[in-house]
Order: sequence, then C-alpha cells, then structure tokens
Amino acid sequence: LSLSLSLSTIIPSLEVSQMAPKAEKKPAEKKPAEKAPAAEKKPKAEKKLPKDATTTSEKKKKRSKKSVETYKIYIFKVRKQVHPDIGISSKAMGIMNSFINDIFEKLAQESSRLARYNKKPTITSREIQTAVRLVLPGELAKHAVSEGTKAVTKFTSS
Repeated sequence: LSLSLSLSTIIPSLEVSQMAPKAEKKPAEKKPAEKAPAAEKKPKAEKKLPKDATTTSEKKKKRSKKSVETYKIYIFKVRKQVHPDIGISSKAMGIMNSFINDIFEKLAQESSRLARYNKKPTITSREIQTAVRLVLPGELAKHAVSEGTKAVTKFTSS
C-alpha cells in the first residue's frame, strides 16, 4: 500500500492510458523468438530445478512442523507429582499449554516495561520478581516468588 501511495504522490498525472502503450511496446518477444533454441534449453533446466526445490521444500516443511515447542512434558511431570492417579486429555493439555504461554507473555511484557521505566537495558531476576508480584494475584504471587528464589539460589550454587 505504501508503494502505491508513494507512486501516486510522485506521479499524480499517471493514468491507465499511459500505461497501456508500455504494454504495447513490450511485444519485443520477436527478439527472444530468434533465440528460440536457447530459450528451449533454459525452460528444460528450469523445469528440473523447481522439481528438486519442491522436494527439498516439502522435507523442510515436515521438519519445521516437528520443531513446535510446548510445555506438555513439564505439565505431565507436575501432574504426576500432584495427582499420579488422574490423567489429562489432549484438549486439556492444549488449554494448559496456552495458559502457560499467556502467563509467560504477560510476565515478559511486564518485566520489559519495568526495565524500560528504570532505564535499564537488562531484565534481571528483580524485574521478573516484581512482574510476578504485579501479574499474579495474592497468595499465588507469594508462592511463585518463593519458588523462583529457590530456583535461582539452586542455579547459582551449582
């Protein structure tokens, strides 16, 4: 859209009738018709290349589908710790995965905002902790902060 707007502002007198003669001038296809043998050889090579490209792109598409990152493994581990006798459906697993992604996004946005307010280029554990206190309600925030500090101390000690 910006390209079409910029062209209309640069050349306001440009009309469709002016563009039609340009299309009429292009029947210079007679010159490539003289090079017909060379043109015939090139399409054969071009036909071979797209076939190879499609097979490799199909393989790449299959690989990219496999690399979707989810929290399913971790949700299973926590569920097994909390309720080892209860299962979880795939729909519920999808909902839990979306929930974790949403919370992660909210915490990332809030911690980024806090770093910007304090004019700091780095998001530290302090910004994350403050973001948790702001995003999560009451008792849930307290538990999350305690688990987070425990994880950070375990990481720094090892």
